Amino acid sequence: MPKTPRPAYRCTECGWETGKWVGRCGECQTWGSVAEAAAPAVRAAAGPVSTPAVPIGQVSVEQSQSRTSGVPELDRVLGGGLVPGAVILLAGEPGVGKSTLLLEVAAQTARYQRRTLYVSGEESASQVRLRADRTGGVHDELYLAAETDLGAVLTHVEQVRPELLVIDSVQTIGASGVEGVPGGVTQVKEVSAALVRTAKTHNITTVLVGHVTKEGSIAGPRVLEHLVDVVLHFEGDRNSRFRMVRAMKNRFGPVDEVGCFDLSSEGITAVADPTGLFVEHQTGRVPGSCVAVMMEGRRPMLAEVQALVTPSPAERPRRATSGLDSSRVAMVLAVLQQHVGVRLHNYDVFASTVGGARLGEPASDLALAIAIASACSGTAPPAGVVAMGELGLAGELRRVRDLPQRLAEAARLGFGVAVVPSDRSASGPRAPESWTVDGMRVLDVPDIASALRLLRLTGDRPRPLRPIADS
Repeated sequence: MPKTPRPAYRCTECGWETGKWVGRCGECQTWGSVAEAAAPAVRAAAGPVSTPAVPIGQVSVEQSQSRTSGVPELDRVLGGGLVPGAVILLAGEPGVGKSTLLLEVAAQTARYQRRTLYVSGEESASQVRLRADRTGGVHDELYLAAETDLGAVLTHVEQVRPELLVIDSVQTIGASGVEGVPGGVTQVKEVSAALVRTAKTHNITTVLVGHVTKEGSIAGPRVLEHLVDVVLHFEGDRNSRFRMVRAMKNRFGPVDEVGCFDLSSEGITAVADPTGLFVEHQTGRVPGSCVAVMMEGRRPMLAEVQALVTPSPAERPRRATSGLDSSRVAMVLAVLQQHVGVRLHNYDVFASTVGGARLGEPASDLALAIAIASACSGTAPPAGVVAMGELGLAGELRRVRDLPQRLAEAARLGFGVAVVPSDRSASGPRAPESWTVDGMRVLDVPDIASALRLLRLTGDRPRPLRPIADS
């Protein structure tokens, strides 16, 4: 006799499947979320096709040409603009400005006489209108609707026939006849699949707003990211007006590109040159400060790294960081102590960036080491110095990617000296060398000790603090 298929069990939170019932999900560790799934569907047979297959050379690409969104920084991330029929997922933390950005995109698209439909599942239409009045986004071709039912949303699409559809957000839309609450795994799958089908059938550019978890990942099933064409992350610090849109997946353009924005009460504006937000002292001499060049996607941006070293009254000195990876700061401190002789075992070290910048790539190691050494000796680096390079555990400096672009950006902003790692492909030890790039002197050094000697920042221990005189 044929064997009866064993029932499968699925987690209602993350979609994890198992052959037997368990009390706790093995993927998301949620209790009581595993339930019996529906029986598998019958094997499908051959059926009629919508359009016949044709040679790839005969497929027209005119309908898939990208169109500008009216926001240049977003076009930069998308690889040219909005592609008809594309489905874009924009995710970010609450309050970061997702709705403000998409309302600006919808208004700019409407100004190009392209009909736009903005569906809000979290706010009423009057609330969205208030934001549009504040940011200057009122236009006759921009339609608003407040709906939380998938059927009603599809009806609005049939009636308005938009070229751009914005859903804010996909976790608030529910489909009738589907089990689960809006935002659940089953609901998000069904709603997303229906919106993707509508976008492809009617050639509508669709932007979905997605929620994120407390870990920063996109909430809902992972299949949501596979269904869409583009996945964008909207990042920013609550204490700063600076925002960045980063492409994590893009079927129509690069995935290593970012867009920079300035969020204010008047709305959101593009920032073509964000270096001024992260650099305060370009030509002045300040102890404990150095400028690094980081790559955000394919765009070089300068950021100022600051360090403060003070005597510690505790047995275990503090190591506080802001905008920097704490593990890399600890590694830089260990390398300075082992290979340069900077003793910090009884000193508190505070390291941070200016303007809320986040430095995650190893190219900022050299600037961090210079800032710490400068704070230790109390001597400021020479005026107009910028540093870039990865620091190894042996004290050597390793070259970083896109070095010509970094140097060109530093020279454009008026820096006079750049400290970079030596070319390690050459055989044998190399002495420090120098050359010029657009009037900027470039110092080629092999290790951190040589870099600090050139900048005259070497010292055995931090300088003692002077007591405050009685008034």
